[in-house]
Amino acid sequence: MQVFWFLPTHGDSRYLGTTEGARTVDLAYLQQIAGAADRLGYEGVLIPTGRSCEDPWVIASSLIGATNKLKFLVAVRPGLHQPSLAARMAATFDRLSGGRVLVNLVTGGDQAELEGDGVFLDHAARYEQSAEFIRIWREIIARSHDGQTFDYEGKHLSVKGAKLLFPPTQKPYPPVWFGGSSEAAHELAAEQVDTYLTWGEPPAEVAKKIADVKARAARKGRTVKFGIRLHVIVRETEDAAWQAAEDLISRVDDQTVIRAQAAFSKMDSVGQRRMAALHAGGAKRKREDLEISPNLWAGVGLVRGGAGTALVGDAKTVAARIEEYAALGLDNFILSGYPHLEESYRFAELVFPLLPRKQRPGLPGQTLTGPFGEVVANLDAPSRLVSQS
Repeated sequence: MQVFWFLPTHGDSRYLGTTEGARTVDLAYLQQIAGAADRLGYEGVLIPTGRSCEDPWVIASSLIGATNKLKFLVAVRPGLHQPSLAARMAATFDRLSGGRVLVNLVTGGDQAELEGDGVFLDHAARYEQSAEFIRIWREIIARSHDGQTFDYEGKHLSVKGAKLLFPPTQKPYPPVWFGGSSEAAHELAAEQVDTYLTWGEPPAEVAKKIADVKARAARKGRTVKFGIRLHVIVRETEDAAWQAAEDLISRVDDQTVIRAQAAFSKMDSVGQRRMAALHAGGAKRKREDLEISPNLWAGVGLVRGGAGTALVGDAKTVAARIEEYAALGLDNFILSGYPHLEESYRFAELVFPLLPRKQRPGLPGQTLTGPFGEVVANLDAPSRLVSQS
């Protein structure tokens, strides 16, 4: 199991849908979050993309020197990047960071945003373009280790004599991650990507998606890893966790939900439609309605696009739910919480000790070398207490 955190380059707050409790997301704050994730033992961080976010490649590059082992899952967007340029960007970042880049292929599902960026392809055509894009990208990088060139003529993209002079550290190319819920997305994942990502749907629905992608990949003689994107709200007790969930959306009014859901309804993303269905397009507001599966809460999706569900509970419960997902075949968990700095610590302190997690080399294990906690009465080291949650 590998656990990732999230960099909130679209904003951060204690409450959704309001400026109350909001904080400035600048380089210093992002360095705090990335540094915490690195020190706490998260495998890496996902950096979001889109017009609501700062540019992910610029952000990731600015954080190389502020981290030591942290990996960066950074987006490439067909139609905005040419594959040869994206290959050079990824290879350069990989070398400069010592092999710490992962590439997130993002096709996009917001037609208004895409058109604003100069992309006017429909859903089917975008997936055709994405398949050509990542094929060219992969081949350019894979061939760079032997100094070879690559020719390709496709329906949407073509290259002739494409060559990358400076190969990346990782071979044959930095791993490609990708998420999508449509049939076209599953086919693309099975054919070309290394890790398929799903948003946090109930376990039975996630199992269906995994089975479908796995079967498609097997028919092509491939294997694919799987991951999930979730928010987490973990506290020392169940009651405290659910109160924190209620607090998170306590400043959201009806008009804000209606406005957000109207925007989401215009998207052609199958994944976004599946997220909206979990809370009936904003119609469900009570806890008993928003808890769509044990400890899986759809409240975040009332006003947030993309990943809209959170695992809510005490440490043992959240760890158990994560292991339930892992038992379905998920290897990677990309998590987040509001505010992202404090919650990175809270999750690591409460839940990491309960997970069968891959320990990153160079991180402290169970032997504490201190100082850990405040010295008692200027004399004694603090006691090691076992969590009661």
